[in-house]
Amino acid sequence: MHTHLCHHAVGVPMDLARRAVELGLTEIGISEHNPMPSDDFDDWRMYASKLGEYLDAIDAARQAYPQLRIRAGLEVDYLPGYETWIQDLAGRHDWDYFIGSVHYVEGGWDIDNPKRLGEWRSRRAFDVWRQYFDRLTAAASSGLFQTIGHPDLPKKFCFVPAEDCTPLFDTFLHAAAQHGVAIEINTAGLRKECKEMYPAPNFLRLARKRGVRLTFGSDAHQPGEVAMNFTDALQLARDCGYDETVRFEKRAVTALPLNGRVDAP
Repeated sequence: MHTHLCHHAVGVPMDLARRAVELGLTEIGISEHNPMPSDDFDDWRMYASKLGEYLDAIDAARQAYPQLRIRAGLEVDYLPGYETWIQDLAGRHDWDYFIGSVHYVEGGWDIDNPKRLGEWRSRRAFDVWRQYFDRLTAAASSGLFQTIGHPDLPKKFCFVPAEDCTPLFDTFLHAAAQHGVAIEINTAGLRKECKEMYPAPNFLRLARKRGVRLTFGSDAHQPGEVAMNFTDALQLARDCGYDETVRFEKRAVTALPLNGRVDAP
């Protein structure tokens, strides 16, 4: 879940926590887009100078809603060459989890940025998906992340290859399973052009077959999106063979049965 600090969401942790309590949730996680060494890297992430403000705001929400467990995390872009920077961020706080995400492929193109949608029309879809999953596999193998976000993100604008991408999925999922990294069901895909949760059912069934752990995320960018479509996500998980989910505290994993509800990582 994101806050105003990423420049494309609204609300502060207090607002997200208030909505979670209204929904009867008992645990949430807030995971703002990570800062980069330079604040002008792009225009959709938290500035490094705001990291303290972010953590203070989470603490304020914890004090206001003691009945709600609020986990502190970051959604962290995996970019080759920035591993040391990610390790530096990890050392700045006793985080509960890092979500590893890939937004950029070769050439510095953030594939889900609507401002750069035209790039898709000048490239072969399968090449983009291959580059994306090469990086996602590296992220899962890096030891930097507890879970991987929106794992089939390239489908956002409906540019889906005609070729079979199963080998790409399988290579990534093998790495995730080998390194104990979870993936998420991310319901935000229902609010995008693809009108489908991340990941697609065939991807999720393969993940279950490979023994990859599962988390749930709404990718909320405003309080009204907290836990949005989680009932649908729970049903999808069960349909694909999952009977448990995982949560993180101080980067330690706990498995819990899917017993009728999930809260909001």
